[in-house]
Amino acid sequence: MQKQKNAATAGYSTSDSIAANFDSLPDSAFLREWQLVQSPKRPETPAPLPFSAPTLWRKVKAGTFPKPIKLSERITAWKVGDVRAWIAGHCATQRGEAHQ
Repeated sequence: MQKQKNAATAGYSTSDSIAANFDSLPDSAFLREWQLVQSPKRPETPAPLPFSAPTLWRKVKAGTFPKPIKLSERITAWKVGDVRAWIAGHCATQRGEAHQ
């Protein structure tokens, strides 16, 4: 599992650096749930998405957030490119609603 975790983080040693360097990750990289959302167990750790893990899964189930990819039986991750596209679309939607 450590090998897969390292592949997902692509040279980033901590979850702090993953959130801080989200923009520099390639679109083909994978991020796990703990790397996408803030955890109440790690409130000091920044995350690219502003909601909790349960909200992430509700959005996936509702079809309003990209579905993850099953990398193995116990490993689920999202492609960075899919997350970036969702963030860009969500920001565009928010800006459009603010101007109406």
